[in-house]
Amino acid sequence: MNRLDVDALLDDPATRVLVCCGSGGVGKTTTAAALAVRAAERGRRAVVLTIDPARRLAQSLGLGELDNQPRRVEVDGVKGELHAMMLDMRRTFDDMVWQHAGRERAEQILANPFYQTISTSFSGTQEYMAMEKLGQLVERDEWDLVVVDTPPSRSALDFLDAPQRLSTVLDGKLIRMLSAPARAGGRGIRKIVGAGFGLFTKAVSTIVGGQLLHDASTFVQAFDSMFGGFRQRAQATYELLRSPGTGFLVVAAAEPDALREASYFVERLSAERMPLTGLVANRTHPVLAPLPAPGALAAADRLERTGDAPLAAAVLRVHADRVAVADREKRLLARFTRAHPGVPLIGVPALPTDVHDLDGLHEIGRRLAGE
Repeated sequence: MNRLDVDALLDDPATRVLVCCGSGGVGKTTTAAALAVRAAERGRRAVVLTIDPARRLAQSLGLGELDNQPRRVEVDGVKGELHAMMLDMRRTFDDMVWQHAGRERAEQILANPFYQTISTSFSGTQEYMAMEKLGQLVERDEWDLVVVDTPPSRSALDFLDAPQRLSTVLDGKLIRMLSAPARAGGRGIRKIVGAGFGLFTKAVSTIVGGQLLHDASTFVQAFDSMFGGFRQRAQATYELLRSPGTGFLVVAAAEPDALREASYFVERLSAERMPLTGLVANRTHPVLAPLPAPGALAAADRLERTGDAPLAAAVLRVHADRVAVADREKRLLARFTRAHPGVPLIGVPALPTDVHDLDGLHEIGRRLAGE
């Protein structure tokens, strides 16, 4: 097995961005936070960006809450620095509007019902804003390392598509139709869409509600001058993801469904020519003693027949179960490695309890490093 050397990755000054991706419930948020803590302990100035709405990361870091700006986390004995933040999707979108529009136009856009809808519910908005925030953090050049916890989504690599998707939308037919009234005395949409106008109106009305044409047209006219800036940002973000200083870590549990998803991630990242760093197999169950399962069960049977040491018999049976779980995980990970022999892998043994503080994140970091 090609082993992933996490400490070498974190110590490399060329590593500027680490993106943790994976299906839901596999420990992406904890992994991202533990990587940032480990990096800070080893002397890096690290910031972790989370998309976790449950605020577990803030609690683990000893903070009451996180917001849309990085906050310093005080960690005893670290050589570097640790900062953390949680994405506020609407706030990030608003900040982009302020950046690309004058004050009057920005106020007009922010007050528009159409904008208020797409800024919170447009397909891919969360993923795009996560990548936009990543770009902002890198541009600020205040940190050696930015660690990103990607959004949970039905299509687990939506964040790869989001910059391109938004750029395509800004150049698409929908935008041209919505901006047509300003160019054609209010009759542009009917002229362009023709007989399909009713269907178009009905379809979009289900998203934005009443006053569709007026709100949408007003929004697009005010937004028009910002399209170029958004397209450039989208392209720059996409190129950042493909740059040599970025690394993608796929996080998975040692379970069949999670590893199938991980295989999809690996193949998709390869197809997109994204820099894949390796796989983190989370919450594994390595064997704690060299006693084979059959021997443990035989010993437990003997103890139970004699009635001696019932507690020892119970421990032997627990050990046998653990061996069975460990063997199953080894087979699953070996199957993944055969399918993707070039992907470095590290198994992270499960903790006996959930991670809820900095000590827990420190311990996960040690296990990520193979200690």
